[in-house]
Amino acid sequence: MPCHLTNSIAGFPILLAASPAESGLVVQGNLAYVTNAIILLLVATIVALLSRRLRMPYVTGLVLAGLTITHFLPSSIGLDSSLILNLFLPILLFEAAINTDISRLRSTVKPIALLALPGVVIASSVTATVLKLGLGLGWVSAWLLGTILAITDTVSVIAVFKEIPVPSRLSTIVEGESLFNDGVALVLFNLILLVHTTGSVSFSEGIQELVVVMAGGILVGLILGYLSAELFARSDDNLSSILLTVALALGAYQVAHWLEVSGVVAVVVAGLMVGNVGLSRRVSASNRVTLYSFWDYAGFGVNTFIFLLIGVELAPATLWQRLPAVLLAVLAYQIGRLLAVYPLLTLLRWFDRPLPLRWQHVLFLGNIKGSLSMALALSLPLTIEGRSNLIAIVFGAVLLSLVVQGLSLPWMVRRLRIAGLSPSRQQTEELRAQLISAKAAQDELEGMLKTGVLPKSIYEEMRAMYQVQVAKAERALRDLHDRWAVEVTTGQRDPSGLDAIRKRLLLVEKGALSEALRRGILTESTVKGRLQQIDEKILMLEDD
Repeated sequence: MPCHLTNSIAGFPILLAASPAESGLVVQGNLAYVTNAIILLLVATIVALLSRRLRMPYVTGLVLAGLTITHFLPSSIGLDSSLILNLFLPILLFEAAINTDISRLRSTVKPIALLALPGVVIASSVTATVLKLGLGLGWVSAWLLGTILAITDTVSVIAVFKEIPVPSRLSTIVEGESLFNDGVALVLFNLILLVHTTGSVSFSEGIQELVVVMAGGILVGLILGYLSAELFARSDDNLSSILLTVALALGAYQVAHWLEVSGVVAVVVAGLMVGNVGLSRRVSASNRVTLYSFWDYAGFGVNTFIFLLIGVELAPATLWQRLPAVLLAVLAYQIGRLLAVYPLLTLLRWFDRPLPLRWQHVLFLGNIKGSLSMALALSLPLTIEGRSNLIAIVFGAVLLSLVVQGLSLPWMVRRLRIAGLSPSRQQTEELRAQLISAKAAQDELEGMLKTGVLPKSIYEEMRAMYQVQVAKAERALRDLHDRWAVEVTTGQRDPSGLDAIRKRLLLVEKGALSEALRRGILTESTVKGRLQQIDEKILMLEDD
C-alpha cells in the first residue's frame, strides 16, 4: 500500500497511506538515513583507530570528526532532544548503573553526595549569576543556562581513566557523582521551567517539589528493579534477560515521567538493583557475561553516535559570531565548579577521610560537558527569551570543553603523577587476575556438576587443571606478601595494595553488626563500641 510521511516519534519517521510519488520520496529519505548511518559507522571506526594511535580521547576525536564530515553526508541529520532524553539517556544511565558496585559507592558516598547535591546547586548558581551580570540575561534564562552547564559528562573522563589508570577510589567518585549529578541537575532544570510557566514558586514549594521528585524516582526504581531481580532469579535465558533489561531501562524512565517524578533517578536505582541484586550468584556466569557485554556495546554505540552528531550539529560560523559569549560561559561554569569542588571537599575532612589535593584538581578539571547538556538546550521551550542564543552558547561551550579539556586532561593526570601502577602493584594485579578467573571457572564447574551438565570424571579433570593455576598464583602471592612485609617495616606503606582488601572486609564486618543490631541479636551498646573500633581501623588504612 502507498505510504506517506505524516509524523515522527523520537526522530524516526512513521509511514502512513500516500500516493506512489510520495512513496518514492519516502524510500529515498529512508535510503538517505541508511547511507548516513553507514558513513557514521565508518567514521567512528577510523576515529577509534586514530585516537588510539594519537593517544587522543575517543569522544573528542568523534566530535572533531563530526565537524569535518557535515558537508559529505547525503542529507542533513541532527540531534533530536526527544530521542536523546527518551532513548539514549536511559541506555547510558542504565549501562553505567548496572556496572557500578554498590559496595564501592558505599565507601565514597560522602564525597559523592557533596558533589552531586550541594555541588550542583552551587555550580549552577554561580554560573547563572556570572552569566546574568556578564550577558544581561533574564534570571530564568541565566538559571537554565547555569543548570545545563553544571552537568558533567563522565563518559569523557572515564575514557581518559581507561587509558591512564588512576586510583580506584577516585574513579569511583567520578562515576558515582555522574550517576546522581544528572538527576539533580534535571530536577533543578524542571523546577526552573516550572517557575517560568507559573510565574513564581516559593522556596518551601521548591524544596518540597525537589524531595518529592527525587524520592518518587527512587521508589519507582526500587520497585521495578526488585521485580526485575526476581524475574532474573527465575530465568536463565540470555536473550530474554537482555530484553528484560532493555524494557526496564526504557520503562523505568517512562513510568517515572508519567508519574511526574525523576526518570533519571528511577533508571539509576533500577540499574543498581539489577547489577547488585538481580545479577547475583543465582544467575549463571554465562548469563551475566552476556548481559554485561550487551550493555557495554549498547553504551559504546550510543555514545559513538551522540558525539559524532554533536560535531555534525555544530555550526562553526554561528559559534564564531558568539565566541565572546561562549568564552564567558566557559569561564562561568569553571568558576562555579571551582567554588563547588574545593570548599566542599575541604569540609569533607570534618566527617570523612579527606581527598588528596591532586584528586581535587582532577575532579575540577574533569567537568567536561557533553550530550545531555546539548539535549537539554534543544528541549528549551520556544517561550524562553533568547532561546536560539542560549542553544548556541551551550553548543559552543560543549565544543570547547570536549576539545580543550578533553585533550588536556590526560596530560594533566600524568603531570599530577596520579596515573600508573608500580611494577610490584602490576605484578600483584596480574596474579590476582589469574586467581579470580580460575576460582570463577571452578565455581562454574561446580554448578555444571550439580545440574548434570558434566560427568564427574570430566569435572575432576578440568577442576584439577584450574587448581594448578590457583596453586601457582597463591604461592606467588604469598611470596610477594612475605617480601612486602619486610618493606612495610622499613617505612613503605602497603606496597601489596592489601589496604583496600582490608577496608572491604572491615566494611563487611560493619554491615554484619548493623544487621545483627537490626534483628535484635546484639545490643546497641555492644555494637556501638565495636563499630567505633572498626571505624578507627578504616581511617588508618590507605585506599588504593
